[in-house]
Amino acid sequence: MDHQHRPGGKTGSGGVASASETNRDRRERLRQLALETIDIFKDPYFIKNHLGTFECKLCLTLHNNEGSYLAHTQGKKHQANLARRAAKELADAPSVPMSSAKQNVDIKKFVKIGRPGYKVTKQRDPDTKQQSLLFQIDYPEIGDGVIPRHRFMSAYEQHIEPPDKKWQYLLFAAEPYETIAFKVPSREVDKNENKFWSHWNPISKQFFMQLAFRIEGSQSGGNFPSNQPGMVPIRPPPQLLTTQPIYLLQ
Repeated sequence: MDHQHRPGGKTGSGGVASASETNRDRRERLRQLALETIDIFKDPYFIKNHLGTFECKLCLTLHNNEGSYLAHTQGKKHQANLARRAAKELADAPSVPMSSAKQNVDIKKFVKIGRPGYKVTKQRDPDTKQQSLLFQIDYPEIGDGVIPRHRFMSAYEQHIEPPDKKWQYLLFAAEPYETIAFKVPSREVDKNENKFWSHWNPISKQFFMQLAFRIEGSQSGGNFPSNQPGMVPIRPPPQLLTTQPIYLLQ
């Protein structure tokens, strides 16, 4: 191979390059070609250490220059580690059924207009001395065909306050209003239909819900006192009339 412009060569001498010079020139040409076609700095496993050399984070190998690293990426060791890493990520990824992946789910989008008005009344049964709560939620701008919903949430489901097993939360939701929650004692609720009921009045656009707590042997921690003034008797569920408008709690 004739290199007339190699370092130390005299122009026109026609000297033949040595094998080491030929290999060095070939490696340099390959490095320049690879740098033009591959953005090495986008490689997630390429890193430059504090000594100025380069490392492969996948194979934990050390390289003096970019060309050495590029040559390493085409080698058998690096390719095998790439295949092993891809197989591990595929095994760790959660499996998604094909039917659910292809199914298009319509997500409801609406603008929230704020919190609804509410009123909470503490009650007590004059016979059984059971304590209860009556919730009245006003939804004057509720969406057409929307019925308010409610559910109980434990203290460990929420992330607003430190969890306390003495309390639970009662949530009310109706579009387009924001979801509101009430902090109530974590006691067993009496599921009797005369004491635990909910009612939606589409005329006045008010949602009512009453819950009564079962009597426990100990009235400590999280229970409001039974002799607290302002308590009213527990109310039975409203009678739904079909021949005239419904007016509740007048």
